[in-house]
Amino acid sequence: MEIERVIPSGFCEGVARAIRMAKDARSEYPNEKIYIIGHLVHNRLISESLLNLDIVTLDDEKKTKEDLIDMIDSGIVIFSAHGIADKIKDKATRKGLTVIDATCPFVLKTKEIIKGRLDEGYDVLYIGKYKHPEAMAILSMSNKIRIIETASDVDRLNDDLKVFATNQTTMSTIEVKKIYDRISEKYPDALIADEICNATRKRQEAVMALRRVDLLYVVGDPSSNNTNKLKEIAENIGIRKVQLIQSAHDIDIDDLKNVQKIYVTSGASTPNYLREEVIEVLKTYDKTAKLVLKPLDISKLI
Repeated sequence: MEIERVIPSGFCEGVARAIRMAKDARSEYPNEKIYIIGHLVHNRLISESLLNLDIVTLDDEKKTKEDLIDMIDSGIVIFSAHGIADKIKDKATRKGLTVIDATCPFVLKTKEIIKGRLDEGYDVLYIGKYKHPEAMAILSMSNKIRIIETASDVDRLNDDLKVFATNQTTMSTIEVKKIYDRISEKYPDALIADEICNATRKRQEAVMALRRVDLLYVVGDPSSNNTNKLKEIAENIGIRKVQLIQSAHDIDIDDLKNVQKIYVTSGASTPNYLREEVIEVLKTYDKTAKLVLKPLDISKLI
């Protein structure tokens, strides 16, 4: 059985930067309470690792981010790599909290591009996943920004819009192209800026280039959009068996039967440690026909 690592895969710079900022905050404010509003990145295990540093993640589907700010009386508040609405950031500042904004630079770039086009009078079509924190931060900028999740969403729009179209940074390149094609058909004069970030694009291209694959493991959190898109792309190009797992502990030994070639990739919000552990565990199966698992070491995730 052959086991290969997909290159590139794993942490992107935006994720690594956000984690560095959180760890630096703990070093700079050793005695302060530190909170993250929403998950710093979409990986539950990273949130658990940060908790070891006494950095608390506040995330509740029933509460808005403003509600979460209301829960904090003092200390440090970190906003996630996905971006944050200006009004929420301003509210934290007014409360006297120390604010650390870990928004990914690629997301900030998209935000600035959109702001410029709004100032020029454009209606913005934003291709993204509704309720994803990156999309919600962008949508908070103006009621002239419309979320587009599928090509059929374009068909329901008015014909007389002055259109600027862009996208969430972690979308599928294949999916986004289809929607941009539909936008161009309906609005021939539309301006388009494909803002899929370099890390997302390169990881997707690496999966699309795979050949002779019996099984692909995509290591990452099921809540991670960029991780899910890797899985979707692999399935769409015809890889026979694709499994999304959070760690080596999720490997199903039945999936390894009659398999000769395994590739392992990981999402941009997945610690390299988790991907490498999957590879090492698969190698033990190759030698012994069983899996040798060790307890997950949370301290190695960040």
